[in-house]
Amino acid sequence: MWTKTLLIRLTLRLREEDSFSSCSQETITMDPSDHKHFTVVDYVVFAILLAASMGIGLYYALSGGRQRTTQEFLMADRNMHCLPVSLSLIASFQSAVAIIGVPAEIYTHGTQYWFIGCAYFLGLLIPAQVYIPVFYRLRLFSTYQYLEMRFSKAVRICGTLTFICQMVIYMGVCVYTPAFALNAVTGFELWGTVLATGLVCTLYTTMGGLKAVIWTDVFQTLVMFAGQLAVIVVGVQKSGGVSEVWRKVWEGNRISGLDLNPDPTERHTFWTLGVGGIFLMLSLYGVNQTQVQRYLSSRTEKEAVRSCYMVFPSLQLALALSCVMGLVMFACYCGEDHSDKLGSHSTDAMVLYFVMDMLQGLPGLPGLFVACLFSAALSTISSAFNSLATVTMEDLIKPHFPAMTEARAILLSKALAMSYGLLCLAMAYLTHLMGDSVLQVALKIFGMVGGPILGVFSLGMFFPWANSTGALAGLGAGLSVALWVGIGSIFTRSPGTRPPPPNCRVDLLSDNLTAVIQTAISSNLSRPTGLKRFYSLSYMWYSAFNCFTVIVIGLIISFLTGPMKEEDVTPGTVFPLMGKLLCFLPEHLKKKLCCVTPLGQTPQVFWVGSTSVAHLEMGKCGPSARCPRRRVGVKRGQTCPASEMCKSWGETDPQRRSGSVTQPQRLWVFRGSGKTQQGPIKKTVPVVTARRVQKDRKRKQFERQTETKLEEQGNM
Repeated sequence: MWTKTLLIRLTLRLREEDSFSSCSQETITMDPSDHKHFTVVDYVVFAILLAASMGIGLYYALSGGRQRTTQEFLMADRNMHCLPVSLSLIASFQSAVAIIGVPAEIYTHGTQYWFIGCAYFLGLLIPAQVYIPVFYRLRLFSTYQYLEMRFSKAVRICGTLTFICQMVIYMGVCVYTPAFALNAVTGFELWGTVLATGLVCTLYTTMGGLKAVIWTDVFQTLVMFAGQLAVIVVGVQKSGGVSEVWRKVWEGNRISGLDLNPDPTERHTFWTLGVGGIFLMLSLYGVNQTQVQRYLSSRTEKEAVRSCYMVFPSLQLALALSCVMGLVMFACYCGEDHSDKLGSHSTDAMVLYFVMDMLQGLPGLPGLFVACLFSAALSTISSAFNSLATVTMEDLIKPHFPAMTEARAILLSKALAMSYGLLCLAMAYLTHLMGDSVLQVALKIFGMVGGPILGVFSLGMFFPWANSTGALAGLGAGLSVALWVGIGSIFTRSPGTRPPPPNCRVDLLSDNLTAVIQTAISSNLSRPTGLKRFYSLSYMWYSAFNCFTVIVIGLIISFLTGPMKEEDVTPGTVFPLMGKLLCFLPEHLKKKLCCVTPLGQTPQVFWVGSTSVAHLEMGKCGPSARCPRRRVGVKRGQTCPASEMCKSWGETDPQRRSGSVTQPQRLWVFRGSGKTQQGPIKKTVPVVTARRVQKDRKRKQFERQTETKLEEQGNM
């Protein structure tokens, strides 16, 4: 027994020495006693970033329609091109947490995390082919409007509240993380940085709306790439060149191999990153309001899909820059532990310490990287502000005040964006009070909530027989299990130690002795069992596990409470996947499962005068006008409510005028005698329950009754 123990200790000691001996003589000396300081040029570069962001917001506040309508403020007039939208999609979740965390992950654990890039392909292909077409054709403001159209208002409200809680927590983390890292390394005033970041972001988001957010994201994305590239170039030069960097990271065992271990409790393997990462990507780029809102701001559906495809190479570039930066850090410091120099937050502050240390004597470059760091924070926070204002306005306020004027709606939307900005500052202070592990805890909660939300959207989109009761039960079960596993993993984990380098090679031992030692290690190191093993589930599997929990529970409850019938499903809300997959089933079973006809077909075009969608939703009528065509609510050739303030669909989009692009939005239309009316519309019904749909239902009901009578007569 003592021999095995001795061998284990010897092996771990050799691993540690093998990791650091190869470059111990070449380690760049760091000065931990003094803080690094900004020069005047660095302050100027950082100030230019904040001033440029404010300038973009001010420009869009004073140009175009001057943000006078909710359509312009929240959806950028649905007139954005694919390039700025794609760059904004990257910036929205390429936060300061990622810029700080990914290089530190590579520095500490090796390049295994880089395999998450394998998940980007399907993680972006599926949203482009499935989620984006459904959402875009429904012409939504909020993704959670889909949940009401597909299920019920209760599901919509639950989804909205879940998203709000998720983003509020994440906002506080994003604004606090770069400020804390800057304070830990340079001594820069912590709360002054937090206030400056939060206020600048709040002001340009409130003034310029979604257009300002998107174009500011474009500028900030370029700053992010430039800052990371500058650090890599200088770091490689000071390390002795590319070949020297490669030699050090190879000898330091930071080049990870392909780990095909199927154990779901392993933190990072090919399966956890490449497969579990797909569901994480779907929760971010498929159903998250922050991203979907950018898709919906595109000019056409093709532009929206193209913007999603354009994210792939940019995300790969961002991942490569962060990973290479981590390798350059290791080549410079050879895995040195800086916890004694940077305190308990050494992992969070390590990247910025490296930057300030490497870029000393190069005025402006430290300021450029800090601008890169805060660009990531600003882009994420501004996107969150705008999306939170949108869902609060569309899902929680407008349904209760349908007659609200456009002027009041835009004023309230701006007030909501500003309120969430102040709440972000409060959340940053709470992050500070909660202690060391709050960043990791908050990011876990962010991942845990994304899985159940993805599950409820997938339940409605792929399973036409799922009903509202099943969706509510599934969402509740998914959130409960997610919080159970996440909180359990926090409170039951053992005290962490610095892990040994990956893929360690012990050249001093013979092959037989190495095999004996590996066997001894695997048999003696304790592995968690029971609930502790359940809590040890890799955080990369959270989204997949919680998504399937929602779907399974939702389907079971739906079958127990009565599956949804085909005629009760809103057209355009179901992707025709199950009908194709279950084509081998008999017709009577397919009919019970609501898979006889494809439910993914687009609803018909609905023309209601020259009043815009947003205007009709507000319930305000202006001077009457003649309608070129009418399909629902108003007879052909008669007058209907219209507004001089709003353009007709045909004027804003030639494709809609020709009828090649449909308009299946949950549009509120007047259903009456067709007479001209002044004042607010009091009787409103959604398009999906208008006369045409009701006639179809009556026709199907009559056909079923006729078939039943004929069968009875035949039996007699």
